[in-house]
Amino acid sequence: MTKYKFTKKDFDVFKVDGLAPRMEALINTTRPKLEALGDHFSGYLSEQTDETFYPHVAKHLRRKTNPPNDTWVAFATNKRGYKMLPHFQIGLFGSHAFVLFGVIYESPDKDRMAKKWKKQMKAIQALNDDYIIKGDHMKEEFTYIKDLKKKDIESYINRLVDVKKGELMFGKVFYPGDEALKTDKAFIKEIEQTFFEMLPLYQ
Repeated sequence: MTKYKFTKKDFDVFKVDGLAPRMEALINTTRPKLEALGDHFSGYLSEQTDETFYPHVAKHLRRKTNPPNDTWVAFATNKRGYKMLPHFQIGLFGSHAFVLFGVIYESPDKDRMAKKWKKQMKAIQALNDDYIIKGDHMKEEFTYIKDLKKKDIESYINRLVDVKKGELMFGKVFYPGDEALKTDKAFIKEIEQTFFEMLPLYQ
């Protein structure tokens, strides 16, 4: 049994109809992997930053009727929550897995991070061709950074501040069958590299 990598069974969780049946499948199939990834990468991020990171596995407790379309474990330096802070995420939709870093709309750090990222534009543009950017963590849609001009990236950053629900996440996606999802070792190595390469956007 795999401990970390997502398999077809994990992606197929999101094909299960109904809130209760999908949650049961998610809890039994995918959540143990998110918890294992949480244990591993809270330690990894703590070692890399000299800060204490805590894992936060999505529980989807507020859902009453609609089943979740994605699930994740997030990492932040607050033991009680992550949404108010710049944070890292590992998770999946039915179509792809994701490894992300950024801020979402609840964060009071949006202004500070926007100013920081504008100064880091060259570093953002220098990320490998497989890095993506997205303005809504709840949607599957994303854009590859390599396909954007500098002014396009600046528009994402401006929207983070100018729009109340503005968000901005950077990272990578992995589709079923990708090399990164072939083994636990490959998945761990890929996530470690991705987090390491995004650390300058955090620190």
